[in-house]
Amino acid sequence: MKISSIAPVLALMAAQSVNAHTLFAELYVDGQAQGDGTCIGMPSDPNTATNPIPSLDSSDMACGVDGTKGVARVCSVDSGSTLSFEYRDWPDNPSVGSIDISHKGPCAVYLKKVSSAIDDEGTGDGWFKIWDEGYDESAGKWCTEKLIDNNGHLSVKVPEGLQGGYYLIRPELLALHNADKGDPQFYAGCAQVWLNSDGTQLPQSTVSIPGYVDYNQPATSFNIWNEKMALPYPMPGPSVYTPSSSAKVGNQKLRVTQQKQTEGLAPSNSIITNGNWNGIELAKYNDQEGCWNASTACWAQSKECYDTAPPTGHSGCKIWEGKCQDINDQCSASNYNGPPNYMKNLNPVVKQVKLPVAEAAQTGDGSYSPASSAAASKPATTFKTSALVAKATAVAPPSNSNSLTVSTEGNCGNGVTCKGSSFGDCCSSHGYCGSSDQYCSAGCNSAFGTCGGQYKRDEHNHMHVHKHKRAVRVGGDTRMMP
Repeated sequence: MKISSIAPVLALMAAQSVNAHTLFAELYVDGQAQGDGTCIGMPSDPNTATNPIPSLDSSDMACGVDGTKGVARVCSVDSGSTLSFEYRDWPDNPSVGSIDISHKGPCAVYLKKVSSAIDDEGTGDGWFKIWDEGYDESAGKWCTEKLIDNNGHLSVKVPEGLQGGYYLIRPELLALHNADKGDPQFYAGCAQVWLNSDGTQLPQSTVSIPGYVDYNQPATSFNIWNEKMALPYPMPGPSVYTPSSSAKVGNQKLRVTQQKQTEGLAPSNSIITNGNWNGIELAKYNDQEGCWNASTACWAQSKECYDTAPPTGHSGCKIWEGKCQDINDQCSASNYNGPPNYMKNLNPVVKQVKLPVAEAAQTGDGSYSPASSAAASKPATTFKTSALVAKATAVAPPSNSNSLTVSTEGNCGNGVTCKGSSFGDCCSSHGYCGSSDQYCSAGCNSAFGTCGGQYKRDEHNHMHVHKHKRAVRVGGDTRMMP
């Protein structure tokens, strides 16, 4: 086997970056962010959340590790909507990057019609592919390389004419850097969605996950390190579903009555979200007992928020924590009319981004298109954007302290200060706002906040430990950082 001179270097990089993985962290619907981890099933352990699926034969292949457990929220999408999937190397910090450059390989997006997006485990038959891309020979790039160019985003259109209802939508990445050694690395996760559609179409054939790929296929054992790769790359899984020009399910005509979403909706009295948790506004009160009861109830919700926070972090919990502290301060000041800012929406401004999208499949006979291959796939448009995710940069001191703005999303540095932020006044060495000793002591950046403070609460506060810190690799060790 002839190897190019650069291949051994790249292969070594692949071995050294064994821990540089990725996770599907946020869903966008027509350019609007649904929230970090919202509507997405994720691994419960943040320290291993970005690891590849351990076995092609396991139930994890359907929706990732712990993916058989549904989450409380279901996102609403329309027929023909553009869905964008954001991948992150660090789930709670999109600025770090999406996936290591050595992790080259194809991408795909699958759908599965289900009776309940929350209760369905995702495993088994019913999956159909709506888009894929392998190696673009004209551009000389794998789909994952385009994903990196696109700041971690992969965008596709929902096929028009599909039957409305609940679906699981499953973006998939396959890293081939060790595939020739029997270690193809799949990264898959599922978003729970409700499709608003009066269409009647469903594919005539579907596949089972796990079971749609195995270790002995050319797609999963492909050698990307050969000087001359065996192109075109043979895409894994079924070919792409092509919508039918006539509305049908299988071979029968069907009239469908438009239904309404009933599960996975945010409660009407929710004022802040974190992942799939909702902060519920507290009951009004006008006496001392009611005030302190509200404080107790608020901190109980705060604990639940931290306990259930996904690997994408707990920024919403910190905002809710500020509300609890405001109630405590109010009670301590003998102001027993509240809660303060009743029913005020505490969610940060929703991120909006305009993302190019892969071409929609052309209409056909309602079955799968011809054999899937890189040439037959619909490639995503290559684009770059800094509007949503900035490249990782060092936290530099401001050139003019008067130009600093108060952090509203928990980050600090580059013109953004924690002083006065609801997340806390201290800027950690990793560029995050907080008020605990981990943020305010060693490594605290005084240029973007206050340092040396301690996080103190009065006797009515319910102390808790922040569950989600970020794992940082230092040499051969993994250390937990704020």
